[in-house]
Amino acid sequence: MTRICEIELDDSNLPPPTPEIEQERKVAMFDLLEDNSFELPARDDRVAPQGPYRVGLAIREKRLVFDISTQAGEKAAEFHLSLSPFRQVIKDYWAICESYFDAVKTMPPSQIETIDMARRGIHNEGARVLQERLEGKAVIDTDTARRLFTLVCVLHFGG
Repeated sequence: MTRICEIELDDSNLPPPTPEIEQERKVAMFDLLEDNSFELPARDDRVAPQGPYRVGLAIREKRLVFDISTQAGEKAAEFHLSLSPFRQVIKDYWAICESYFDAVKTMPPSQIETIDMARRGIHNEGARVLQERLEGKAVIDTDTARRLFTLVCVLHFGG
């Protein structure tokens, strides 16, 4: 019951993604729905609606918006997070991803592995920032945070 059963990205106002970004998005969404941990804690003496949850992610007015409803479609929560704490880690993540995408085309496996390790480190940092920003709003594990961070990056790339 403490999981995401559906995820939707509001990318309607974004330019079409590159093939690499579309692949990142598809993998993150698939992995997220296969295995995740997402729970809404009680807030202000209110009991949180039970999951599983449908989560909508969007960027509106320079804020990351989580729109959460129950599986039955009842509104469960909505929170808006400033993108400022994410800006540098997202920028670093896309820079290392570009290096990685280029490397897989031309470099030997040892160099690809080095770039991939750096990419995972930055990805972990983004996940940590996301978990901190969601503190008190939603409880997520590290793997869920990593996958959600990828989706935040996908939304931010176009915006």
